[in-house]
Amino acid sequence: MPADLLKLESVDLDRGVRRLLSGVSFVVREGDCWQMLGSNGSGKTSLMRAIAGLTRLGLQGDRVCTESVIYQGHLPGLKSLLSCRENLRWHGSGRVTDDFQKIDVALARVGLQGYEETEICQLSAGQQRRVGLARLWLSEAQLWLLDEPFTAIDVDGTAMLEAQIQRHCEAGGAVVFTSHQPTRMAALKMLDLNQYAA
Repeated sequence: MPADLLKLESVDLDRGVRRLLSGVSFVVREGDCWQMLGSNGSGKTSLMRAIAGLTRLGLQGDRVCTESVIYQGHLPGLKSLLSCRENLRWHGSGRVTDDFQKIDVALARVGLQGYEETEICQLSAGQQRRVGLARLWLSEAQLWLLDEPFTAIDVDGTAMLEAQIQRHCEAGGAVVFTSHQPTRMAALKMLDLNQYAA
């Protein structure tokens, strides 16, 4: 039986005095890939950040989440005057990666071989997005929480990311992602937050 990596049971989410979501319940197990759906303003990003422990929004109800988790926001989270390699060396969690060979392999896998020393400010929006996503190739986290990961990347980049997500799940990891775009990934589970609107 696959282990539970994330479990929400009757969870309510508040922003200030306003309740965004009420009664959210779902379980993410090893091998699962969930797409979180919802209209603009439905609380997708707020819920993802709350699950990851990155927000002070009011979260009531039962939440159990593995400590082996990485959150990738809809913004790439990069320092514009640092190079691609330097950005991937430092992570917002405080973790430092000194394996430059591993960093360079991750950049190559997202189509940025030869850009290792290029400053982020010299890259297109799509290339910056790929640098941020390269963190997934460096992460050993079992649960990936990805907020709009397909934003600003082209068809080839989308196919590359979909393949990496599927490999991660097949290896016993799990992914929860938000996206307004259709994907070609098989065996997706859907969580529609519109049905939990408060």
